[in-house]
Amino acid sequence: MVEAELSPEDLGHLRNRGISPRDARRQLRFLNAPPPPQRLLRPCTLGDGIRRLRPGGYVALERRFSEAVASGRITKFVPASGAASRMFRSLSPYLERPREAQRDVLEAAAAAGDSGATNVLRFADNLQRFAFYDDLREAVAGLGASLGGALHQGDLGFVLRVLLGPEAMAYARMPKALIPFHSADGGPRTALAEHLVEALGYTQDKDHRCRLHFTVATGEIARFETRSKEAIEYLQGNLEAAAETHFELGFSLQHPATDTLALAQDGQPFRLSDGQLLLRPGGHGALLRNLHELNADLVFIKNVDNVAPDSLRLPTLQWKRRLGGYLLDLQEEIFQRLRALENRSGGEGKAIEFLVEELRIEPQLIPSPESRWSFALEQLNRPIRVCGVVANTGEPGGGPFWVEGKNGSGSRQIVEAAQIDETPEQQEILAAATHFNPVDLVCGIRDFRGKPFNLKRYVDPATAFVSDKDHHGRPLKALEQPGLWNGAMAHWHTLFVEVPSETFSPVKTVFDLLRPEHQGS
Repeated sequence: MVEAELSPEDLGHLRNRGISPRDARRQLRFLNAPPPPQRLLRPCTLGDGIRRLRPGGYVALERRFSEAVASGRITKFVPASGAASRMFRSLSPYLERPREAQRDVLEAAAAAGDSGATNVLRFADNLQRFAFYDDLREAVAGLGASLGGALHQGDLGFVLRVLLGPEAMAYARMPKALIPFHSADGGPRTALAEHLVEALGYTQDKDHRCRLHFTVATGEIARFETRSKEAIEYLQGNLEAAAETHFELGFSLQHPATDTLALAQDGQPFRLSDGQLLLRPGGHGALLRNLHELNADLVFIKNVDNVAPDSLRLPTLQWKRRLGGYLLDLQEEIFQRLRALENRSGGEGKAIEFLVEELRIEPQLIPSPESRWSFALEQLNRPIRVCGVVANTGEPGGGPFWVEGKNGSGSRQIVEAAQIDETPEQQEILAAATHFNPVDLVCGIRDFRGKPFNLKRYVDPATAFVSDKDHHGRPLKALEQPGLWNGAMAHWHTLFVEVPSETFSPVKTVFDLLRPEHQGS
């Protein structure tokens, strides 16, 4: 292995970003010699790692959750730094090939089996079904043209340039949160606006306050603040439920100290043309610091692109309340046992029993009697997450698995496909997964004394992973921090609960907006 070198100037540059020399060298060692992938033991399934809540208990769970909402304990956390570039990836190449974006040329190419041409034609033929149609028509008119005329003439390249190009609407560079997803009374709603509407149904306290926090890309906070103000004015003017609501919104950037080094082909740190180190965003796992700095109590975490229109929102709201109630019940049981342990009132036995039967700590890990008090206290006093999982329908992303720990024991974890070894045995376990992770989490991040946990303590650093990327055509090895709901929460209490597929309506490509769940039918 080549020993990576850092100069005094490098170390000074890193310190200015908040990255210590020790952490920088750790990153380079990891890039040069990453640990083996996580080893899956088996998928989590119903009855073996995944729980199905009893319908007879729904009312009690929702009632329990309503009490927490009324007292102002709930915050919603939405990672929203992603751009919409992937959403429009199948259309963007035609910005550079305007002659190929004429309808007659596209039709001939599609007939010959060109999937790119087929996508552009499908997009154009369904244009009026997208919530941003009226905005596009106004933007075209602002350029002295007619959208109807451009479509009639078959000039689809012009239409794409207005929608995606930097001179007009620039949707290819727009944060996905600010793209109109749904049509509604009063006008189109962005993904940001839909998250505000959804929050009305499960975060609004007795004083009509809704707390939400969005992580955004560098340079985007001002635009988010403006667009969120517009969205709130729109909602308060069009939704009776929002008329008296005070939205307490927070915005934060991914911290520069969470950026990571990259490795060039020679095993040395990747450098820019001026000799400076290349530092890359460390992936969504870097947002653990943002979550920690919320100083919140109960936090719902949800992807920015997973929102439903009004007509299909009810199941989502119901299951948010049920998951929240389930977490509160579990949290109270854990807290009772921790208080008994703290008071030295002979609670070791019940605490150990709870760890084995409810939290699935393997019996062989239980120490000798003289060590059980400290063991039970340390094992119980951790952050808690309840993760909704849906039946696997082939969507890309991670899933719930039993994963082997350092001591050979198994723990419940969310694992992405990219983290799994390519051996036949491990790929068979991946293929056998029955459920999928839609990023539908509710988290308890304060301890039984009401103090915030130090979330960094519960990260598994070995779950970071190395991926092959490039920078302006130059290949490199990139380091991804342990994922926010993967390795960053590896040592939390993790419970998986089955939720219905109606609660999951992601938008990964623009064509997902044509699905019934986004068309309100």
